[in-house]
Amino acid sequence: MPEGNERVLITGVLGQDGWYLARQLADAGHEVHGTDRHESRVAAGDEGLQGVALHHADLLDEHAMGRLVAEVEPTRIFNLAGSTSVARSWSHPAESANILGVGAVRLLAAAWELHAAGKAVRFLQASSAEIFGDPASSPQTEDTPIAPVTPYGAAKAFAHSMVRVYRQRGMFATTAVLYNHESPRRPQSFVAAKIARGVAEIAAGRREKLTLGNIDVSRDWGFAPDYAAAMNVILDAPRADDYVVATGDSRSVRDFVAVAFRAVGIEDWESRVQVDRDLFRPADPRSLVGDAARLRALGWKPSLDFDALVRILVEAQVAAVASEEG
Repeated sequence: MPEGNERVLITGVLGQDGWYLARQLADAGHEVHGTDRHESRVAAGDEGLQGVALHHADLLDEHAMGRLVAEVEPTRIFNLAGSTSVARSWSHPAESANILGVGAVRLLAAAWELHAAGKAVRFLQASSAEIFGDPASSPQTEDTPIAPVTPYGAAKAFAHSMVRVYRQRGMFATTAVLYNHESPRRPQSFVAAKIARGVAEIAAGRREKLTLGNIDVSRDWGFAPDYAAAMNVILDAPRADDYVVATGDSRSVRDFVAVAFRAVGIEDWESRVQVDRDLFRPADPRSLVGDAARLRALGWKPSLDFDALVRILVEAQVAAVASEEG
């Protein structure tokens, strides 16, 4: 990442992606500001984000967000705020639309005020492979038709489209179409973290079975720090555009489970996994895998393959379980 003196604003800085992105930018010498919607979390701070200025701000509050952008005058804005849970969007569809969709427009409008005043600003929206719904062709590219099948995907699709609107208006507005990406910082409400934790507990003798939903869906699994680095590459690009961020390697949840158990020395794992149809998502895409050729042309590539990623997640949970028993 180039050393520099950019003034950066990251919404959702205490989430997985925001945390890694802020750390990378601060380490590169940039002035980094981050927001979180929970005042208590901002007040508590985060030991891992030394040198990052934390602000309490909510994408639901247009005036507060506008004031913050005007005060900080960032040269770069990364919008990563809002729940990243597809499952939650089914139970809170209006909230998802307001934060993930309209919230992004509130931030775009604030960024436009800087642009209109002649101040340099680049904007990145964290988009999602969910905007493609259940695509008929694989791998998906930036030109794949947008056809979401979940409330989360629909909200992200609206924000994605509005970024294009502001780009056509003349602002440097770009999107990172993020495929599944994981790290030890993921909460266990996400399937990768749930699998890693369950396998670690089974290996330690703390539980007998791991209960999952549909294990035959396939996803493109990447490493979150790599995807944070990709977002920086995208904002360093000569021109604004949409960029798929993916590994190009499609693996099923079943594959993930097998590699996870193998990481703790268990080959015969089938009897240890229970499939619960009540955990199947409505309209869950069968396969999502991305073609990141446009991004790779800028010099980005993932640092880990699938097996290495799974091992990192499982090893982190094995260590966590051991420390709890310690």
